[in-house]
Amino acid sequence: MENMRKIVVAIGGNALNKPNEKPTAEVMQANLLSTTAYLADLVEEGYQLVITHGNGPQVGNLLVQQDIAKNVFPPFPIDVNDAMTQGSIGYLIAQTLGNELTKRGIRQSVACLLTQIVVDSEDPGFQHPSKPVGPFYDEKTAIELEASKGWTVKEDSGRGFRRVVPSPMPLDVLEIESIKKLIDSGTIVVAAGGGGIPVIVEQSGLVKGVEAVIDKDRASALLAKLIEADDLVILTGVDFAYINFGKKDQEALRVLDLKRGRELIEAGHFAKGSMLPKIESAIDFVSRTGKESIITSLEKVDLALKGESGTRIVP
Repeated sequence: MENMRKIVVAIGGNALNKPNEKPTAEVMQANLLSTTAYLADLVEEGYQLVITHGNGPQVGNLLVQQDIAKNVFPPFPIDVNDAMTQGSIGYLIAQTLGNELTKRGIRQSVACLLTQIVVDSEDPGFQHPSKPVGPFYDEKTAIELEASKGWTVKEDSGRGFRRVVPSPMPLDVLEIESIKKLIDSGTIVVAAGGGGIPVIVEQSGLVKGVEAVIDKDRASALLAKLIEADDLVILTGVDFAYINFGKKDQEALRVLDLKRGRELIEAGHFAKGSMLPKIESAIDFVSRTGKESIITSLEKVDLALKGESGTRIVP
């Protein structure tokens, strides 16, 4: 396994459920069929994959379901819902990718590992909810939900309004040694799903879950650093990161060094709910490891790894 290129591939929660699609297991499975075909191509080409995924739409939908049924069954805390979506999405990814590899005659196991990620109980993210979860609402509905349910609701990148929950910074991965052993055995690992389950480690050494959703790109950058990945690949809905996105003078960024990346963040070029955490996570991984990160679409991931598409963040 030593000479294989080890890459962390971060899939967005919207790759499972696109806006305006019915959020059913069948739709998620159908969407994953195309996703896992591209991932299987990478396996065939000799890449050693570690897969992470988002859960923003899914965990938000679960919170809505539980809110509707709260008079029958008490709702679970957010960290338990994080675990539930990590399990359900991880199961679908592992099964769909495993089936795709079997069809191609590739014998390689895929394992989903429930992952707890350590955060700081004093993280300012707990006071300033910022992570969008669940469905999109129009402004009127959003204001009503804010008043009736005590939610924090924010506009999300011009796509509508969504509930936002605390999003602390990830500091450590509790299961990191188990993840490394699985990778060393040649297993394709699905880990840190939905940004992982946020926990704090008390002074006694005991672990306790906290109510939050960690950004999956930040968790992916941390995981990639800890396993000494060769690349961090962040998949999104566009082939490149852009400046002046959606305007007449929009410009695709092909190569971005750390200095220019930080300057563009300062200038406000990246949307908070979508591209900003991806750029920040890529910069974090590159600055800590001296390696490269790629931001691109699923369809261009193979070309991007060959340097022919996508935005490459370099030292």
